Amino acid sequence: MACFIVPMAEAIVTSVAQKVVKKREGKKTENAGLSWSRRLGWLNTMLWGGVILLALEHIWHGEVTPWPPFLTALKNPSEVAPMLHEMATVGTAMSVTVTSIWAIMVTAVELVNRAINGAKMAIVREAE
Repeated sequence: MACFIVPMAEAIVTSVAQKVVKKREGKKTENAGLSWSRRLGWLNTMLWGGVILLALEHIWHGEVTPWPPFLTALKNPSEVAPMLHEMATVGTAMSVTVTSIWAIMVTAVELVNRAINGAKMAIVREAE
């Protein structure tokens, strides 16, 4: 019904956060690791991609319409509670899953970068 609204809300928040972080980072490109704005970009790509696919699926099944009320569950007051329940359970679960996978990705990249930097330092020490 409206489960895609929860990841969409998260995507809006993280998109704003990415823009703020990018401004604060400025032109700090000396850092060997990845910038936080780039990491947040990965999360935004994952979230917005999922939101678009879910919205298309909901449009395909007639659960979302281009005219008010956009969510067909809002036409009947008895369908509002199940819609909110779906948002709270399914939507939250999807958001948590995507964010968890993103956190695992960021951690893996950070560990690989540390290993590479450690190997580079060992090579430099051997060369000296």
